[in-house]
Amino acid sequence: MHKKNNIISKNVAILTSKRSWFVPYAKEFVKNLKEKGHQSELFYKHENIRKDYQIVFVLSYFNIINERFLKEHKHNLVIHESLLPQGKGWAPLFWQILEGRNKIPIVLFEATPEVDAGDIYIKDYIRLEGHELHDEIRRLQAQKSIEMCLYFLENYENLKPINQSGKETYYARRTLKDSELEIDKSIREQFNLLRIVKNDEFPAFFLHQGYKYIVKIFKEENCK
Repeated sequence: MHKKNNIISKNVAILTSKRSWFVPYAKEFVKNLKEKGHQSELFYKHENIRKDYQIVFVLSYFNIINERFLKEHKHNLVIHESLLPQGKGWAPLFWQILEGRNKIPIVLFEATPEVDAGDIYIKDYIRLEGHELHDEIRRLQAQKSIEMCLYFLENYENLKPINQSGKETYYARRTLKDSELEIDKSIREQFNLLRIVKNDEFPAFFLHQGYKYIVKIFKEENCK
């Protein structure tokens, strides 16, 4: 059995945005870390994180982090749902679901001043069955992200960072317009779009005869 490096893993900050979908999961993650003996706290602004936090997990954080902050901590670790450097940018999980994928790569890597460019520590996959809707997808995303963070802490001495290599590709930021359905296409053809819309914030819609129609989707459980 390898000896764990307790010094590197005791002080752990979780950084997310106050408006992020990840907030309830972040709170549970902090609670979990404390139960495991770590000093941990949830932050919504990176400027508030003290220097004695050696590890910062940056999970669904919307603000730009400057290089000075990155240098103040031993590790600043980010989760991204693609095999970097492919799929840099915005909402890679949802874009890949639209592409018809149910096995989505996910990586944990070191934050750098350049976007999505740091060395990779862990690669894994989010596995979907093709029926999951938005909230179910987010839950699986959060569970896998936390699992990878815990794996980093528990196996730190055995992990070797790998440089990114290969051709870079980028996903654009999704907007409300991206939830539009095409009225002449079937539900089957557009089901993956219906899976990733969020009913209250960015619902599916279609335009017809000068009107905009909102479409909300729910799954009835235990109906198979």
